[in-house]
Amino acid sequence: MTVLEQESSVCRLAPDSAAPTPTGGFWSVTRTATELSIVCPVGSEPSGAEVAGPWRILSVDGPLDFGLVGVLESILAPLAASQISVFTMSTFDTDHLLVMSDDLDRAVACLRAAGHTID
Repeated sequence: MTVLEQESSVCRLAPDSAAPTPTGGFWSVTRTATELSIVCPVGSEPSGAEVAGPWRILSVDGPLDFGLVGVLESILAPLAASQISVFTMSTFDTDHLLVMSDDLDRAVACLRAAGHTID
């Protein structure tokens, strides 16, 4: 896994809000019938958004084959046992999890103890 340097915010807007244009860094924009959810660099939050954070991103080194089973479970189970809250997302190539910035060191130690390699 790799820890990204960027501090991120998780933002919520109304489902009919205009989606922002990502500019640099890690972004995720997801629209559902009930919300527009955005992960963006701290300082890039859309006006009027409900914002949670700051978060740090841990990315599973990929690409991952779609046939793999249990990748997220092997990461999430030790974090849950250590009472570390996460926000997860997946892309075509891999999985990403966000932990609160204040929990990053504890999350990395927990994952290393569970056998994961983290850069």
